[in-house]
Amino acid sequence: MSTAAKRAVPEPDASKVTKAPRGVVLRTPIPGPRGKAIVERDTQFLMTSTKTAPVVAQSGKGVWVTDVDGNRFLDFTSGVGVLGTGHCHPTVVEAVQKQAQELMHFAGTDFYYDIQVRLAERLAKIAPGKAPKKVFFTNSGTESVEAAVKLARWNTQRPLTLGLIGSFHGRSMGALSLTSSKPAQRRRFNAYTGGGVHIPAPTCYRCPYKLEYPSCDVYCAKILEELYFNTVLPPEDIAAFVAEPVIGEGGYVVPPKEYFQLMQKILKPHGILHVSDEVQAGMGRTGKWWGIENFGVAPDMITTAKALGSGLPIGALVADAKLDYSYQGAHSNTYGGNAVACASSLATFEVFDREHLLENATEQGNHLVKRLKELQAKYECIGDVRGLGLMVATDFVKDRKTREHASKLRDRVEVEAYQRGLVLLGCGRSAIRFIPALVVKEAEIDEAVEIYDQSIAAALKSVGAS
Repeated sequence: MSTAAKRAVPEPDASKVTKAPRGVVLRTPIPGPRGKAIVERDTQFLMTSTKTAPVVAQSGKGVWVTDVDGNRFLDFTSGVGVLGTGHCHPTVVEAVQKQAQELMHFAGTDFYYDIQVRLAERLAKIAPGKAPKKVFFTNSGTESVEAAVKLARWNTQRPLTLGLIGSFHGRSMGALSLTSSKPAQRRRFNAYTGGGVHIPAPTCYRCPYKLEYPSCDVYCAKILEELYFNTVLPPEDIAAFVAEPVIGEGGYVVPPKEYFQLMQKILKPHGILHVSDEVQAGMGRTGKWWGIENFGVAPDMITTAKALGSGLPIGALVADAKLDYSYQGAHSNTYGGNAVACASSLATFEVFDREHLLENATEQGNHLVKRLKELQAKYECIGDVRGLGLMVATDFVKDRKTREHASKLRDRVEVEAYQRGLVLLGCGRSAIRFIPALVVKEAEIDEAVEIYDQSIAAALKSVGAS
């Protein structure tokens, strides 16, 4: 295993098999012998990316994943927010199988077929705002962001795009000009596609201005007009403001309720478009179709992907129809609107409607926050519990007064959790996110929190509050 891989995948304690509660089944240490062999081959043949745990999946159902050694895990990552309907939902599987037998691909950007029109109609109808909408289909969240930036520049003919420090919008060179959640994502890649500029994000728990909400009067929004527009960012040069409604990779940061309302009041007089990056916060994750709906504003564009296809790669840019290109060829792609991916997406909407997943995200999200706050009362190392719906995080600190990041402790908690059958992902410098499928049940959340409790206690013994 390479040095980089060793850093990314902490070695488990294989001295014993951890006793598992309820639905989790642990037959071997993690990874087991079959899993370990696959990890070794993966390290040999796949390039270094973002591996975090040696969990080698073989099958999945709902919020459960079984690995190649027969261990059964609670998956509270849902494929990094992709599996809103859970692993292998039968309605989605049936739709994919049926479509694959009829038509797999026909280049929807060059030709026509009904299934992508039906999906575009559905997306247009649930997009925020009353203005008519048009849709461009993509293959990923990154590509959706690229499409939004291009559309904004084409319409405004302006060179700059404004983002927030701590945000994540993808890793391709255009999207990377806006991504700013971790140094590793940007290191050695300069110069990016030009024009990405940033201001501090509305991170109330660790305010960059050392102020307190609400006495701060949401200065993180007002400073754009008071300072930046009058010094380094001429507003007439800015095409769009691109922001996640809840900052994802940067730590699951929820802005103040009025933040986006104030930003729109500042942006609109200058003709600056608002792009809401809904790749992680959208498709019901926060209890509403789109995260921005929690803040009472309608952006000019939304980008989506991840949970849109329940596991198949599909994304979309949904924009006010007036922003559409006036001639062919300005933008296109090959796989956008793929027939099988569209079928998966339409089936995803069917499941959302029939099983009331928006309501479940709110209900179970409230229960999850309640249970995690119980752990916060128990452990001084949990400085903050935050989120919307089933987009929730705990932030680990060395000291609650200083709020200094406890990164090593956070990393150890992740290891202790997967060794006990709970799969989690970190975010930001010291947070762990909880993003189970929106089909999750209360009993499954309770089991996850029980394992998390055990994992924190074990991590504290191992590394302390560091």
